Amino acid sequence: MLPVHGEDQEAPEESINHIVLDYEIPVRLLFFFGLLILTTLWEFSTPRRRRSSSRITRWPINMGMVLIDSLALRFLMPVTAISAAAYVETHGFGLLVMIPSPQWLSLPLGIVILDLAIYAQHVMFHTLAPLWRLHMVHHTDLDIDVTTGVRFHPIEVILSMGIKASVVAVMGIPPLAVLIFEILLNGTSIFNHGNIRLSGPVDRALRLFLVTPDMHRVHHSVITGEMNSNFGFNLPWWDRLFATYRAQPSAGHDDMMIGIARFRDPKRLTLPYLLLLPFTFKPHMRKGEDGDS
Repeated sequence: MLPVHGEDQEAPEESINHIVLDYEIPVRLLFFFGLLILTTLWEFSTPRRRRSSSRITRWPINMGMVLIDSLALRFLMPVTAISAAAYVETHGFGLLVMIPSPQWLSLPLGIVILDLAIYAQHVMFHTLAPLWRLHMVHHTDLDIDVTTGVRFHPIEVILSMGIKASVVAVMGIPPLAVLIFEILLNGTSIFNHGNIRLSGPVDRALRLFLVTPDMHRVHHSVITGEMNSNFGFNLPWWDRLFATYRAQPSAGHDDMMIGIARFRDPKRLTLPYLLLLPFTFKPHMRKGEDGDS
């Protein structure tokens, strides 16, 4: 017997929600590891900078942070951005839900809104001292490469997910848009932290619509004025719009120093040390500190 419409059949948006929720993890893992491997091979073939520290000591620390972050989200964060999006769409609230729009508009609009939110979040984590104490774990890496893009303190990751879920709930961003954004965010974080060489013309062309490795590398300078620039991950427009864009590091990409001035002993930058760092130090992003002059 065929199901009666309205009884057993799901609405199209509910069907899409179920597909997104059912396949979110395998799809994200596929893109994550695929891009991680491709960018790593790219780094080996055409590196942009000489390394100042060994992969053997850095990579287990950075990848160990990924494992801890994943477990923290799994067991400590009951609501994700995608589950929030599915709930909001099903129950019909949120700005984009209350103002009906075609999918070809709501999907890219939702992605752009989330990207702006992540830009604002990044600025906030550099501006507010308690949040900077968490985010500085990301900046203590003495080199910048593909694994730096996944080196974040677990509490920062949990707070970031809470911020994304809140934006999704208020704006009513569709679940598919959230999934696409999460894939893009992971992918561009891996890409723009990569120690990969792009020619000048290619870099300048990509900067029109994508944050490039040379653009983001400036953000990891030991000089505070440069560290407080180029906050974007996906789209480069926000830095230009809000006057936080800096084209190049003052010392050049080959000679610039990466990291934070007061945290430069690789023997101390262990995984346990980094997990405890936000609670044992109280650095401030004032002029004259952390490498500025």
